[in-house]
Amino acid sequence: MLEAHKISYAQRKFTILENINFSVDYGELLVIVGPNGAGKSTLLNLLANEVKHKDESVLFKNKTFEQWDEKELAHHKAKFSQSNNQDIPLLVKDVVIMGRYPYFNSTPHKEDMDAVQKAMEETDVAPLAQRNYNSLSGGEKQRVHLARVLAQLDNNVAHRLVFLDEPLNNLDVLHQHRILHTIKNFTGRGNTAIMVLHDLNLAAQFADKVLLLKNGEIVSHGIPDEVFTRETISKAYNFPCIICPNPVNQNPLIIFGT
Repeated sequence: MLEAHKISYAQRKFTILENINFSVDYGELLVIVGPNGAGKSTLLNLLANEVKHKDESVLFKNKTFEQWDEKELAHHKAKFSQSNNQDIPLLVKDVVIMGRYPYFNSTPHKEDMDAVQKAMEETDVAPLAQRNYNSLSGGEKQRVHLARVLAQLDNNVAHRLVFLDEPLNNLDVLHQHRILHTIKNFTGRGNTAIMVLHDLNLAAQFADKVLLLKNGEIVSHGIPDEVFTRETISKAYNFPCIICPNPVNQNPLIIFGT
């Protein structure tokens, strides 16, 4: 689905990422983790083609982004950002409809409205459809933007890709798990998701592969069992931890501070 070749990035001579190489398969959920300042969001922005870089360093479906038609590309990939405009004087349903803009010119079609309704139900914002966006809590706004991104990729295109930068911010435990199950259902249909998370235990529970960054470099990349070891995590975060089997599903359970 996506290949990264020797990605390096610096701002004002300060190196943020250095020599990043990896690939993501169809139907895979890749979670990017690492301490603050590791370069997680910068890497996601580079992969999503939102930051200028050497175009040949990222291949999406075997093509550089320069080779894609811009409008067609919006049918194949979408991105959820951790920072969204907090002042949008629209109803919730109209914010979610923004995700369908690549599919119509002036008036949304029935399939657009069906996609909007489905996305709102998946993110539990359907009861808020007629609410003013600005009246919502931070977590509710977060879910509205997730619905917008899901609506964008509700189409007949095979093998879609979604980028998610800390999508669980401000969400309670119920909605964190609900969103992660929605993303797993998305990848279960042959699509791909690349997500930045801070919660290592949620990453261990839901990720197919984990990419651990520190100081702009890859520390470890593989299945959760391979990445989440006591030595690797303690060193990456400069904080002691123990790893034990999760009693629910036997995935790694990380406990810090022991």
